[in-house]
Amino acid sequence: MNLVSTRYAFTSAYLKGEEARIITSEHVNGMFQRASTIPEALDIIRDTDIGEYLTGQPVKTFDHAEPCLWQYLGACIERLERFKIPSDMARMLELYREKYDVGNIKILLRCIAMHGVSGTVPLGRLHDLDFIGVLLKADSVEILSDSLTQCALGEYARCLEDLREKDIRATLECELCLDRHYLNRMRAALETMDDGDILAKAFGIMIDLANLQGIIRSVVTERRGLAGDFILEGGHMLTDELLREAASLKMNEIAGRLDHTEYQPLLQEITRTYEKENAVPVIDRVMEKHKYRLLRGILSARALSPCTLLWYLIVKEREIRNLRIILKSIADGIAASDIRDYLVMAA
Repeated sequence: MNLVSTRYAFTSAYLKGEEARIITSEHVNGMFQRASTIPEALDIIRDTDIGEYLTGQPVKTFDHAEPCLWQYLGACIERLERFKIPSDMARMLELYREKYDVGNIKILLRCIAMHGVSGTVPLGRLHDLDFIGVLLKADSVEILSDSLTQCALGEYARCLEDLREKDIRATLECELCLDRHYLNRMRAALETMDDGDILAKAFGIMIDLANLQGIIRSVVTERRGLAGDFILEGGHMLTDELLREAASLKMNEIAGRLDHTEYQPLLQEITRTYEKENAVPVIDRVMEKHKYRLLRGILSARALSPCTLLWYLIVKEREIRNLRIILKSIADGIAASDIRDYLVMAA
């Protein structure tokens, strides 16, 4: 039997089995109806993989729970890394973990530029090699650049070379450089994998929606000046020209420009909901649901493919985000009706 096929079969079966152990709508209803404390909520999900993990942690408050949620994702990744998964899946896993390094670099940059302290995510090389604590106290970009080189992330240090002024625009330009470099690395890797065309389409949709999200937020908050300047290249359907034009339009006009794309229903729903609620979080809420639906249609049905791994990682991140919202609402005494629409459930 072909060893590669055997590895794909085992890994795909494992990932689908883990996907079956996620938090469901039934669990969520139980937490809303019967839990008044975080330990009570965790008891309701103890039959899920994440619930089993958190039950073994000293979680009493939301401050205890939040880092444990990310540590759980790290444990899921480490579990996969211990298997002899196909080489393209191993490469995807390596680059996916790198995403959290990029996110932490951006947080650290803002800490340096604005002299503030912000929470990082306990994932990635910077965290694994214990650089985060020192870097949160750093007062210069040079210290951050040196640390990136020591952590084998020196390619990202190049994005910091031109950061001279500690102002918001310079920081945003640096963040855009980091995102572009990461996206180029991920895109190049995906295109060489089995089902590379499908993976590239899924990744392109993520880029399209990230661009749209930024532009729509700038339109409704009337901060159009930056939106057209900070666009990520490599989307699936939306050209740079179309996106820059959209940054100068009204919401209903943007929807009209997208009538030839699968994003028009998304824009129409955002427009309707925003007119009704007049709240910026509507954008993120609607966007996340449509993104999940679009990616599920592309990735979830694929078997013996790296698509299975990408979908699993998306599902686990979504599960963590949902549980974070639920636990925070319980800790703060927020009614279920106020946060239910922000949850995106797989089952």
